[in-house]
Amino acid sequence: MRAVDIIIKKREKGELTQEEINFFVQGFVKGDIPDYQVSAWAMAVLLNGMTPQETTDLTLAMVLSGRILDLTGVVDIAVDKHSSGGVGDKTTLVVLPIVAACGLPVGKMSGRGLGFSGGTLDKMESIPGYRVDLNTDEFKRQLKEKGIVLTGQSLDLAPADGKLYSLRDVTGTVPSIPLIASSIMSKKIAAGAQAIVLDVKVGNGAFMETLDMARELSALMVQIGDLAGRKTICLLSDMNQPLGHAVGNALEVKEAIDTLKGDGPADFREHCLHVSAYMLVVGKRAKDLNEGRGMAEKAIANGSAFEKFRVLVAAQGGDVSYVDDSDRMARAKFVEVVKAPCSGFLSRVDARGVGEASVALGAGRAKKSDAVDHAVGFIIHHKVGERVEQGEPLFTIHANDERKLAEARASVLSAHIIGNAIVPPLPLFYE
Repeated sequence: MRAVDIIIKKREKGELTQEEINFFVQGFVKGDIPDYQVSAWAMAVLLNGMTPQETTDLTLAMVLSGRILDLTGVVDIAVDKHSSGGVGDKTTLVVLPIVAACGLPVGKMSGRGLGFSGGTLDKMESIPGYRVDLNTDEFKRQLKEKGIVLTGQSLDLAPADGKLYSLRDVTGTVPSIPLIASSIMSKKIAAGAQAIVLDVKVGNGAFMETLDMARELSALMVQIGDLAGRKTICLLSDMNQPLGHAVGNALEVKEAIDTLKGDGPADFREHCLHVSAYMLVVGKRAKDLNEGRGMAEKAIANGSAFEKFRVLVAAQGGDVSYVDDSDRMARAKFVEVVKAPCSGFLSRVDARGVGEASVALGAGRAKKSDAVDHAVGFIIHHKVGERVEQGEPLFTIHANDERKLAEARASVLSAHIIGNAIVPPLPLFYE
């Protein structure tokens, strides 16, 4: 078997066998198949696609390229949740404590932000001392004893995915839906997931900009899950405006804490309750969504969800006093309230524009080596469809550099469009 023959077969729109895919992935990981051949293959996949069976075989080949986390004996069912990323998406920080407080142990491996979307690990590191580098034994022990874990991805889980992604990033093949689906699902399966809830973002602040693209990706991931024996559900949620009000690491952690305490923005709270309900159903703790939602609401109302977040932070070395008094978290040197320039109805809050402005402030990284400033970001005060009056607060900037503050002011102001016509609010979920 030769790599070039597999490349040619996919170039000619042929369907690769499981043996061919395994040979190709194993050869890539071992270094027997060079980057330039893998790049050519990835471009052929981008242009010609893959069948659901091919994509499943690719997913499982990447899973088998490294260790598989076996959670048998640790939990009765391993449930994982994944978001495709977005602006102001701090959902994991609320959903994990909610479902864990409802008796569903949940251990999650998350990533850092890159580009305009924030990373869960960066947010949690706003809490001094919080560790995101748990090893496998620590992961299992904490999951069994505390019922909740939130740490970084282990390097020995699905290493083929990491190698392939770095090539896709520099060869123009990132948008391939089979490669996106196999990347996401290989990491979830390798991390021991038996049931998976996927929150696929749709809109100008997401990678899937159209509903059709999101549907295609979601359908493929559900098929992969079914073929791999994993219960998989995809929710399609809006990302045409930031989720909640806060954008930026410490600001988002504070908003998550407020939500766990029963406050927080209405859209974000509703989003978290919806995702939690699905997790409780697939995790066999609730018989249906209504029961799951009721359990989630109760966990917030009785304080058990907030207490579970405290348990998580303490277990991973974080200073719980910052959770109990979130005003202690890093504060920016400059805080400026920007007021609405006119009255009318808010027709647009460009999520991507806000996200890119937050990166420029220092809340994210343009490349992996960049440092993150946990204190900076924005509070976006209004949602699409709301009426705003001239002179009332439109958004608040938290910055540590006056030049960057001025640039952010202009960028985020242009991300807001106010008109005279009544505009309907954006949906939280499409389907």
